[in-house]
Amino acid sequence: MLHRHLDRYAQLCCPVLDVFGQTYHWSIMQAEYSTDLVFKSEKILGSLYQQLAREAVLSVKAEQIATFLGKKITPQLAAEIGSRLSTRIEGTCIKHKFGSVSIKIYDKFARILRIETTTNDVSFFKHHRKVEHRTGRTTREVAPLKKSIYSLIDLREILLGCNHRYLEFLSSLDDHSSGQRLLERVTQSKPDGDRSFKGLNFFDSNDQALLRAVQRPEFNIHGLARCDLMRRLPDQTPSRLSRQLRRLRVLGLIKRAANTYRYYLTRAGRMAIAAFERLTNFAIVPAMAA
Repeated sequence: MLHRHLDRYAQLCCPVLDVFGQTYHWSIMQAEYSTDLVFKSEKILGSLYQQLAREAVLSVKAEQIATFLGKKITPQLAAEIGSRLSTRIEGTCIKHKFGSVSIKIYDKFARILRIETTTNDVSFFKHHRKVEHRTGRTTREVAPLKKSIYSLIDLREILLGCNHRYLEFLSSLDDHSSGQRLLERVTQSKPDGDRSFKGLNFFDSNDQALLRAVQRPEFNIHGLARCDLMRRLPDQTPSRLSRQLRRLRVLGLIKRAANTYRYYLTRAGRMAIAAFERLTNFAIVPAMAA
């Protein structure tokens, strides 16, 4: 079908072929195949892509690129990898090039994560096919892909496999985007009704005292109330403590038990306080004391 369409276009554009009674031989010069992952919002992909791009530059090795492209690491290939592999940062595009083939990852329209494999020589890839020998004998064996347009179906499967292997590698990397979103949520101001509550400041002494007070183990079972905080924070007035509890609830760090005035730490609250303690006790304080 494709061959007939191409012949028709050639006849329209180059009618002189009828005079000589010749036809075209259609071959593949360059091919690319992309896999798109569509995200619901730009914010989700934005934080995730920054992490993936950084990991792709730091973590991807030459041997892994060869594996993505379906190549086994032989001694001969290992000697060529150093001079034939390159990783480039083209704006927001990370491109790994190996010989005549490249595989890259980039964001498109801020909502699509695209993985794309491009080849300038399809014979770079090998697959099982029928091979005709000079003696006229035919066998089925692993051989370079033919450049004929009739190899497009096999080429599609090969390039799709390259994209999937690269995608599987990316999915195994650590994803810190959820932590980035949580950090933004607890440190940025958030409105609640006619008021706006400021986010946490991990370097503010009042916020530090408040976080250490609400994380006490005895509050995990029975919860905490304003009167409990008054004993732990005697320098703050009852009205201020009420505002602080409302602030923590608006930021999603605590939740109120139904039909009571007692509060419990949420999962986000426990994670934020644990991060604050690690940052303070194991990073900032030792660094300042050095």
